[in-house]
This record gives sequence, C-alpha cells and structure tokens, in this order.
Amino acid sequence: MSQRLPRATTGWFRRIPMRRRLALLTALAVAVAVAVSAFSCWLLVRNQLSAQRDNRLKETITLPPNHQMSPADVVGQFCIAPPRGPQGVRQSDITVTVVTADGQSCTFTHDSGDEHGSVKPTAADRAVAAQPNSEVTRNGTLTDGAEARVYTRNVGPGVAIAVATPANLVDDQLNALAVRLAIVAACGVIMASSAGLLVARASLKPVDQLTDVVEHIARTEEVGTTIPVEGKDEIARLSESFNAMSTALANSRDRQTRLIADAGHELRTPLTSLRTNVDLLVRSDSTGRALPTETRTRLLGNMQAQMGELSTLIGDLLELSRPAGGRSGQETTVVALHDIAARAVDRGRLRGPGLHFDVELEPWFVQGNAHALERAVINLLDNAVKYSPPGGTVDVHLSGGRLAVRDRGPGIAPDELPYVFDRFWRSPSSRQLPGSGLGLSIVAQTVRDCGGEVTLGAAADGGPGALAILLLPGSPVSGRPGLDGGGHGA
Repeated sequence: MSQRLPRATTGWFRRIPMRRRLALLTALAVAVAVAVSAFSCWLLVRNQLSAQRDNRLKETITLPPNHQMSPADVVGQFCIAPPRGPQGVRQSDITVTVVTADGQSCTFTHDSGDEHGSVKPTAADRAVAAQPNSEVTRNGTLTDGAEARVYTRNVGPGVAIAVATPANLVDDQLNALAVRLAIVAACGVIMASSAGLLVARASLKPVDQLTDVVEHIARTEEVGTTIPVEGKDEIARLSESFNAMSTALANSRDRQTRLIADAGHELRTPLTSLRTNVDLLVRSDSTGRALPTETRTRLLGNMQAQMGELSTLIGDLLELSRPAGGRSGQETTVVALHDIAARAVDRGRLRGPGLHFDVELEPWFVQGNAHALERAVINLLDNAVKYSPPGGTVDVHLSGGRLAVRDRGPGIAPDELPYVFDRFWRSPSSRQLPGSGLGLSIVAQTVRDCGGEVTLGAAADGGPGALAILLLPGSPVSGRPGLDGGGHGA
C-alpha cells in the first residue's frame, strides 16, 4: 500500500520559486542522464579493455593449436633457454609460469631486466595441465602480491603454461576514464543548470506578466486588463483564458452598473409620485383640513397602483439577478411547454376580455426551470395583449418546439428591433403604458438558459402587429431517452 509523503518533507520544494524549481529539475534530469550514459560508457570500455587483455594473453602463447610438447621440451624452452623464434613469449610485461600436473612450476624470466612475481598455481591450473587441449582464464595473484589476470593453457602431457599480466594496467586506464567522465558530467550538469534557468526564465515570462496583471487588478480593481498573447502553447492558452475571464468580468461589472443605474432611474418615478401623495395626505391630516373624499380616494388608488408597479419592478429585477441555469436551489426538470402556453392563454383572456385567441398547441417537452419558463411565456402573452387593439386577434401556435405569438397591434419600428431585449428599454410610443421594460429581457435570459432562441419582429405575412418566435430544444414525448440529460429535439 502506497503512502503519501508528509507535507513537511515536500513543503520545502514548494517554497522554491518555480523558475528555480524548473532549473533544478532540469539539472537533475540531465545529471541522471549523464550519469547513466557515463556509467554505460565506462562499462563498455571496461568490457572492451578486458576482452583485449584476455585476447592478448591468449595470443602470447604462439604455439600452434593442438601442438603437444613434452615436459622436458617445455622446461627447456621456457625455463632454461627461452626461444627467440616465432614460438614462445615476447612481451616484457607478461609473466610466464610453467605448471605441471603434479604441482611443480617454474617461471620464465625476460632478459630485459623487468622483474615480475610468478603466478601462484591453483587447482584450476593443475587441472588444465592434466587435461589435454584445455585452457582457463581467471583472476589471480602473483607471488609479489600484485593482482593479475591469468591465462593457462595445456601444451603437452601433464604440463601447461600460465601467462599473467598485472591487473592495474587496465584498472589505471579505467580510473583515468572515470575521472574524465566525471569532469565531463559535472560540466554538463552545470551547463544544463544554466540553460535550464535561462529557459525557465524565458518560458515563465508570460506567467510573470499574468501575475503582474492579476496583482494590478487585485490592487486597483480595474477589471478588463489583458496581456499580450504570443504563440499557441499552454502559456498562450492560459493567457487567452485570463483575457477572456477579465473581459467577462469587465462586461459583468458594466452590466451591473447599468442595471443599478437603470433600476434607480425606474424606481425614482413611482417613489417620487408615491412620496408626493403621502406628503399630501400627511399635510392634510396635520393641518386639520381634510381632503375631499373623492380626492382622497383617487390618491389612495394612485398609491396602490404605484405600490403594485414597485412590486412588479422589484420582482422583475430579482428575476434578472438570478444566476444562469435557474435560481439557486431550483433544479431543472422536464416541462410541458404546451401546458405552460395554455395557462398563459387563459391568463391573457382574463386581461383582454374582448380579444380573440387563435390557439394551436402541440405537445412539446423541454428541459428547464418550470417557474422561469412559465414567467417567460406569460410575459410574451402579456406583451401581445397589451399592444392588441380592442377586439383584435392573438395567434398562439406551438409546433415542433416553435412557439409563435402574434398580435395585431401597431408593431415595432425596424430601427427599434435591435433594442427590444435590452433591460429597461421601452419604445417612445409605449412609455405611457404600464410596464418596467424588463419583460422581454426576462424572456431572452430564460430562453438562453434553456439552450433556445427568441426573436421579435414584424409579422411574416406583412400584416399589422408583431411576431415573437420562441425556439426551445426538446421532444414531443416526455419519456424520450436523453431528454432528462438535456437532449435536443429535431
């Protein structure tokens, strides 16, 4: 079972700046790679030198293969009168010892003046002497205590020749190679560390810029500040994401500022009127001069209407302030859009008793918040009822996720169409009518939350009135697979 290291053992590394961390990791990776390469090179050279040394020892005995000599010939040639011809031993750094099967030995001495210890015969050497055409290569020790590499070969009945060379000849070369490799590795690590630091500094420059911008925003609260984006790598993606987030925050703050300013402006009118009426009633009571009953009734009626207007405006503001996807704590469900449209038509008939409603509703189920969708559809019907002339006709058709609501009123001027879904926007011709200018904004936001689209414009047939079209993804069957997961209908 794996265990996580304590925080105290890894916290020191996290406290190191990222630039130094990258340089340290780069140096560590290069050090490991150089160490592995150097060690592999050292092993390869050692094996090659060892193989060359063994081949050299074998080539020292120049007797032909399967050549057999008598013990007397071997002793006479190698111990009494060493040969100068093509046979025998000619290297002065090699010690030659004649070994017999009964354990006797004699050492060949060069006339060059070099002195070498003789080979200490072992059981392996005696076994070679006793076995025709046999040989053995081993590590051994000379009589002077020096480590040596020994090659023993049978050269005749009961006799063998053991040639040896000091082991330090190869070891000294390997030690020198190891020192050189260590120096090269150290230089490589130092150069890699410097290069890693430079690369880390260049790579993290956009991060430093991002950090400066974030600190600037935190210090000054100036959202909307962006940083330049270069390339298409991960740092560039991070910069683009930050710029998008900063721009979105700036736009959100602007919308919030405009909403507060517009809400304050819209609230000022009913509050001023309400305050005037209240002051008039208070003044009449304080002076003892009662207002006529008809005037008092009219004032109270105006105050009641203004309170209703304030309540509607506050409700609309709360609806617009909800987060996307529904109010907090309210989940989306499968909603029958045709039932919502039917209830909205019933409400429209109550508000416009003289109007005629042409209703065609086909079943359509959508994924969304039931309360918000009902509010949006009712706003569309209320808007159509408000602008319809007395005795006019309102068309309400739902087919395949397309809800169309048309009235026969004055319609909307072409130059006003781009603003119909803006908050608090009201056309000059309708500013005398009741309303807060937020109804269509609520419709647009609700439809966007459900993944749909809404449009408002002139009637398709060129006749009088306006046509609102609401498109919502869904299905004509409530139990369609995938609808609860947000599937879209055809």
